[in-house]
Amino acid sequence: MNVKVINNYSKLKPCLFFLPISLLIAIILFLQHNDSLHTNKYVQIQKDNFFFINYNLGQFPDIIYNLTQLGDASIILSVLSIFILYAPKMWESLISASLASFIFSVGLKNLFRVPRPAVVFDNNCFIIIGKKAVGYASLPSGHSITVFTTFTVLLFAFMPEKLPYKILWVLFTIMAGLTIAFTRVGVGAHYPLDVIIGSIIGYISGLAGIFISRKYKIWAWVNNKKYYPIFILLILASGVSLVSKIFNKNLIILYLALICLIVPVYKMAYAFIKR
Repeated sequence: MNVKVINNYSKLKPCLFFLPISLLIAIILFLQHNDSLHTNKYVQIQKDNFFFINYNLGQFPDIIYNLTQLGDASIILSVLSIFILYAPKMWESLISASLASFIFSVGLKNLFRVPRPAVVFDNNCFIIIGKKAVGYASLPSGHSITVFTTFTVLLFAFMPEKLPYKILWVLFTIMAGLTIAFTRVGVGAHYPLDVIIGSIIGYISGLAGIFISRKYKIWAWVNNKKYYPIFILLILASGVSLVSKIFNKNLIILYLALICLIVPVYKMAYAFIKR
């Protein structure tokens, strides 16, 4: 599996950055054309779409609330922890990509400081699921960045060889990513463009992580068994965090993430002892 990941990553070209950058430019031009590059207009131009999407997704609160948890890095990375053993090259890219996404998310949120829907609109006019998101950190959606950062690394790691399967894999990955990302509108935490822009930035972060790990061997130690105790401690810490979240939220997705941690802990401990 790791060989397939390495081979797939080696085929990628920098021109893959052209599409997401073009999309970001197109969004900026669209906002400029509609005189919506400042906060108030940015919010108002999306008002109707926000209410429409929020209302329709809000009809499935349990599903939406579970899916939106995958935008939490600690949860989605817990689900993928098994790949530390079988596809360490993917995890090398994932670490670099996650760091890039964190920098983008924090930097852009502080730069734009767009108020969240719960700050702008009457809270009785739309659906809020879970804890109400307040403050001035709406643009871009951090959850969307995390989701698409992770899905981009997965997309190219396991890209099929044959064109029909490749098309299906790309469509499935993008649709799954957008479905999870738009739950942020469904829970009332973000505007649609927050999610779209966040998804594009996540794609860029994922690609950046792949190219960084391909050029620099910063995280090559991930594949070294003598460092497994570090991962075991991190996984156990994630397990404690998940248990805490389960007590607070009691969601199915949290139990799934916790179960996903069991196998890698056991296999890493066994491999470390037997090395």
